[in-house]
Amino acid sequence: MTSAAVKRQVLELGGAFMISREARMFGEATGVDGFHGAYTRGRGGVLGDVDADVVTAAFGFFEPECVRAAWESVPMPAADAANRYMIACRDFGQRKLAAFEQADRLAELLRRVVDAAPSTGLPLFAGWRAMPVPEDGRSAVLQLTHVLRELRGGLHLVAVMANGLTPLQAILVAGSPIYDGPGHAKFLGWAEPFEPVTADIQARWDAAEKLTDELIAPCFDVLDDAERAELTTLMLEAHRVGLTR
Repeated sequence: MTSAAVKRQVLELGGAFMISREARMFGEATGVDGFHGAYTRGRGGVLGDVDADVVTAAFGFFEPECVRAAWESVPMPAADAANRYMIACRDFGQRKLAAFEQADRLAELLRRVVDAAPSTGLPLFAGWRAMPVPEDGRSAVLQLTHVLRELRGGLHLVAVMANGLTPLQAILVAGSPIYDGPGHAKFLGWAEPFEPVTADIQARWDAAEKLTDELIAPCFDVLDDAERAELTTLMLEAHRVGLTR
């Protein structure tokens, strides 16, 4: 299954720019210290100048008051923030994928998947897909991988809720590449004490992961077998090149 084969690469490469020097430069331009303000306003900017509850609903896994504080801390208009965040994403792609010679082809394949995917119930995916795609292949690969990451993230939120989990329970199970479950929960604004991860919660999260794979898999059907294999190969190579220190 192509979606499962490239899951790690999409999640890691598509989100790497969020903690990059380019993202930090965007954060400095907002005039607000810390990660959350720039991240929330930049990523959520595609939703427009909405109330923070709308951003919380789209983000899903963040503590609501943390989202509100971050969203309202940045005075930059939402559209401007989204555009500048997009530029940070593109600039990161140009820098980190400089040695990736097949960027144009990967961007072509990724764009076909992204363009064909349904957007119902996925506001962040829809918003980021509506952003213009650059002609530069390396920038386009990073931006489209980010869009594909938003697709998977939105579907995962649906799968988590469908399996009777709260977003916090899912965070406590999954953690992140940087934090364990409780550490990641605290980073996203949730307060201790946290409930223990029971066997039932773990089983529900495993089922949610499986459902996420099943929900996103048809999005790759716009490609034929050879193209899906090619996308997998190129995505693995882009990940290797882009995240090599």
